[in-house]
Amino acid sequence: MLEDRTTPASSPTTWPAAYPQGYAVVDVETTGLARDDRIISAAVYRLDARGEVEDHWYTLVNPERDPGPVWIHGLTSEVLEGAPLFREVAEEFAARLRGRVLVAHNAVFDWQMIAREYARAEREAPVRQRLCTIALSKQLDLPLPNHKLESLAAHFGVVQQRAHHALDDARVLAEAFRPSLRAAAAGSVRLPLQECRPLTEWTDRPAPRIGRQADGHGGYGGYGGSRTGGWRPSRKRPACPYPNPGRYQEGRPLKQGMRVAFSGDTSVDRELLEDRAVEAGLHVATSLSRLTSLLVTNDPEAGTSKVLKARQYGTPVVDEAAFGQLLGDVEPADE
Repeated sequence: MLEDRTTPASSPTTWPAAYPQGYAVVDVETTGLARDDRIISAAVYRLDARGEVEDHWYTLVNPERDPGPVWIHGLTSEVLEGAPLFREVAEEFAARLRGRVLVAHNAVFDWQMIAREYARAEREAPVRQRLCTIALSKQLDLPLPNHKLESLAAHFGVVQQRAHHALDDARVLAEAFRPSLRAAAAGSVRLPLQECRPLTEWTDRPAPRIGRQADGHGGYGGYGGSRTGGWRPSRKRPACPYPNPGRYQEGRPLKQGMRVAFSGDTSVDRELLEDRAVEAGLHVATSLSRLTSLLVTNDPEAGTSKVLKARQYGTPVVDEAAFGQLLGDVEPADE
C-alpha cells in the first residue's frame, strides 16, 4: 500500500455551488469482467472540490482464485499470494471513498466490482454517487476519436506510464478529470452524477473457471476490449412456459408470462432479483421492446437505452422496492 500527500493549488474558476465537495478517482484491476470476478488491485486519488489532488493510495488484493489475464495486468499468482484479502483492506478503502463522489472511466464497471467485493465481505461500500468520465467527456463534447482512457489522457496532454496498472490509471484519470471538471464549472455544466445503490444481498455462483495465465488463451475472452458496455455476460434461461398477457397496469398485480426488463443499480444482486422473477413465472428480458410488460429501474431519469425506449414505447416503469412487493402476489397465467 502506498500513500502520498501533495499541496493543492488554488483554482481561479468561479465554482457552481451545487458541485460536490470532494471526489475519489478510482481504478480497479480485476480477474475478468463477469459478476464472479474479483478485484486484484485498487487505487484511489482523493481530490478536493476543485479537482486538486489531496493524496493517493494503492493496494494489491489477493483474489483467492486464478488472477485471470496476466498478460494484461501483469499480476501473477505469486505476486498476489501474500497480498491482503479484500476484507482486510475494506475499511482503509472505505475511508478514502466516504463522503466523496466516486469517479472512474466507465464508472458502472468499477462501482459494481467494488459493491460486490463489499457484499462478499458482508459490508457496505460508503458510496452514494458516481461520475463517469466517459459521460462527462460526452457532455463537454470533447473531440475524442473514441472513449478509451488513453484518448482522454492524450487530449489533455497526460502521459500514461503503465496502462492497466491501477495506480497509474488512477493518476492519469485524476489528471484528466481536473481540466474536465474546470471546463464543466466554467460552462455551468450539470455533472452527470448517478446514484449508487450498495448491494444488500449477494450470492456467489460456483467457483469460476481457471485458465492459463501468460499466453492469451486462458478463456478470458473480451477482457482486453473496451469496458464501455456489454461486459456483463447474459445467462441462458429456459423459455418462459407462459404466454405474454400484455403490459403491467398500475394498481393491478403482475401476471405470469409478463416480460420484465431491468436497468441500472439494484440493492439486491441483479441475478438474485432475476431468479426471483423467473421463479414467480415472469419472463426476464435482456432488452426492451414494444412487447415488454414492465421496466424495473431505480433511476427513471437515467439516459440508458432501456429507459429511453420505455419512454418511447410507453412501457410502465416501477422501482425495485415496488417490484419486490409485486413479486409477492403474481397472478397465475390463464389456462
